[in-house]
Amino acid sequence: MELVLLRAFLAVAGHGHYGRAARTLNVTQPTLTKQIQSLEAQVGGRLFDRGRHGAVLTGLGAVLLPDAQALLRQADALTRRMASMAAGEAGRLAVGFGLSSIDLAPRIVAAFRRRHPDVHVTLDDMSSQAQLDRIDAGDLDVGFVRLPLEGGWGRLPLAGDRLALAWAGHDDRPPHDSGDLAEWAARHDFLQLAQERGPGLAGQISRLCTAVAVRPAVVQEARDLQTVLALVAAGAGVAFVPASARRIAPPSVVITPVRHPAAAWQIAVVWKDGRPGPLTAGFLDLVREHGLLEAGGSGGCVRP
Repeated sequence: MELVLLRAFLAVAGHGHYGRAARTLNVTQPTLTKQIQSLEAQVGGRLFDRGRHGAVLTGLGAVLLPDAQALLRQADALTRRMASMAAGEAGRLAVGFGLSSIDLAPRIVAAFRRRHPDVHVTLDDMSSQAQLDRIDAGDLDVGFVRLPLEGGWGRLPLAGDRLALAWAGHDDRPPHDSGDLAEWAARHDFLQLAQERGPGLAGQISRLCTAVAVRPAVVQEARDLQTVLALVAAGAGVAFVPASARRIAPPSVVITPVRHPAAAWQIAVVWKDGRPGPLTAGFLDLVREHGLLEAGGSGGCVRP
């Protein structure tokens, strides 16, 4: 049953007159008559009794009326929804993030939700490699991952992060010179995030410790960064954490960045290579608007 025929039927039923209905639909009256006749042939009977005073629904027409109204409401709603999705105003967006973007990603997602209230956004915490695997599989639309990165991805490089020492404020302050870090570290117990929960962070810590000859005495592991910071606040030890963790650290915990080249890394917003969909494109626009790009970067799509 064609929607154009149902619209013709509803127009005649609403106006009670073929001529007025034809003008509303911007068609000729003979065209409208043929449409009604075609619909009547499909349903197997007359839908209107026509007389001097216009067109009146028959019993069959009265039965068809509510179903026709419901079908057209659904069709119109579907059209509006699809148009909104094509314009990036509705739909679903799946976002991944890791430790390096534990503060940044939620802020961008919150801003995106305010701008696009009809979009359902999910935000999941996982390693960079897990994000890439899920983007490749189509389970994620965009992720905040650690660089460097091999080819095959659209990317928007962001300002980087670096390792920092988290320590209780009443403890002795870490040295400014990373060359003195080994001696300071030898006097402290260390806490760390379990490697499987943050393999990128664990690798960065290992590279730094090799570079500055630090051998941290790890006394406890935790399954999330907030627990690591809570243990530091409780005086259980110190920890290497991303410097960006200062935004989620308890007030009694001091975050001191480590000034050494091996402590620094860069992150990027990444999506599957090719033209991003409208929702992903809108998300990337928001990242650009917030001025989160790599210093001196163009803010465009960079591909290896």
